[in-house]
Amino acid sequence: MRRLLIGLALMALGALSGSTAAAPAPDASARVIKISAKGGPVTERLTLPLNKAAVVQLDTDARDVLVSSPDIVDAVVRTPRRIFLLALKTGQTNAFFFDGAGHQIASIDIRVEKDVTDLSAMIRAAMPGSNVKVSALNDNVVLSGTVTSAQESARAQDMAARFAGDPTKVVNMLRVPGSEQVMIRVRIAEMQRNVAKQFGIDLASAAVVGGVPIVASSAPQFALLGRALNDLTGAGAGMVCDANAGSTVLNPLTVYNSGGQCSVSPNNLQGTLKALEQVGLVHTLAEPNLTAVSGETAKFLAGGEFPVPVSRDRDGNVTVEFKPFGVGLSFTPVVLSAGRISLQVSTEVSELTNTGAFTLQGSGGVAGLTIPALSVRRTSTTVEVPSGGSFAIAGLMQHTSKQVLEALPGVKDMPILGALFRSRDYQNNESELVVIISAYLVTPTTAANLAAPTDGFVSPTDPETILLGRLNAVNDKPGTPGAKPNAAAASGFIVQ
Repeated sequence: MRRLLIGLALMALGALSGSTAAAPAPDASARVIKISAKGGPVTERLTLPLNKAAVVQLDTDARDVLVSSPDIVDAVVRTPRRIFLLALKTGQTNAFFFDGAGHQIASIDIRVEKDVTDLSAMIRAAMPGSNVKVSALNDNVVLSGTVTSAQESARAQDMAARFAGDPTKVVNMLRVPGSEQVMIRVRIAEMQRNVAKQFGIDLASAAVVGGVPIVASSAPQFALLGRALNDLTGAGAGMVCDANAGSTVLNPLTVYNSGGQCSVSPNNLQGTLKALEQVGLVHTLAEPNLTAVSGETAKFLAGGEFPVPVSRDRDGNVTVEFKPFGVGLSFTPVVLSAGRISLQVSTEVSELTNTGAFTLQGSGGVAGLTIPALSVRRTSTTVEVPSGGSFAIAGLMQHTSKQVLEALPGVKDMPILGALFRSRDYQNNESELVVIISAYLVTPTTAANLAAPTDGFVSPTDPETILLGRLNAVNDKPGTPGAKPNAAAASGFIVQ
């Protein structure tokens, strides 16, 4: 194969040199290097494309040609003053030329690399608006310059990977002009509304029928919440005494008289009405501003961490791991072009709850352990927005309604009187989460253009605290740009 390549190159170069007409300028596949050694040994540098040839023309007869790595470059002496160099493999080598007396005529440092001329032309034709420079480094392809968008960068890298035959041999140094720092403003708002209602009647009756004492009682528990909202709230009518102090058995022969003492009476009825309602409202709001470089991830957490046991060593020591909870945000921006941003956003709102908690019973005098569970609202999405554009993640609603009725079978179906033997436990939970996100391409600024909540804050003196009841004093500096702290309440301040 090598002899065939050499023969073809010799035939082409011989035809070129034997022509009497003016020869055209040599291209990259047949470079001609003219070396004059009249002033002493000459040193040249040559970058030779793979599987291409170059012609070295001397003004002095050369007798010996030495190539340090003939497997990379092969030298063929056509005439004493014309030598052909053929690139066989990528790499670096050098060639030395000597005259008949053994004196050095010239030396050439040769680097053989892939010919990326066709690849460069294809990239320019496919992406005319970009400025991509393609160069070769040994067996690798290096892309440098600027592109108009991240998609064009990926497209150029894919073309270079197909050309090189291996994606790992492509070095992508392309960049998108303009700012590559993205700031997002996020508003995470959640409203939770909890409603609990309880209605129940506790009855206790004692009577003597035909000399036989009869005792009846009904005290249903509120099974949904597990207890009454408030055991001290209710209304009672009548009274029935216990047989003995501390006993739960009713004595149908004793009732309370007007003096508050138990008196003998054959019949009595006691009833307690419990009608309770509880309404709760929870408002969660976070407004983080985060800035990240294109392709990097920024995270935010407003909340805390709680310990969770994960293992125990041989000495009985428990190893814990802390799990985060609260309002969390994570986003990864990618600048596609000067006015387009791709955002991968993940947000989460979580809180501790006893629902689903894990309880480990203690033993041997050791107290038990309860690990709380998390109530989580989580969302993740990837969108594309212009700089200054906004989008909302909404419709994250949850509505849970539970109702339990407890009654005495058969009696509960009686008209009117059946309501006296029924208890109702009702619970309704509603929550809605909305996330509003705005993205901006930003550049750094100076510290004079920024303000902090503590700017202008002055601690009060002892007389101001004692006599005027002040917890802070604000020194507003006129002419200060940016946000200004103002006293908006009896204590503390906000940024306006």
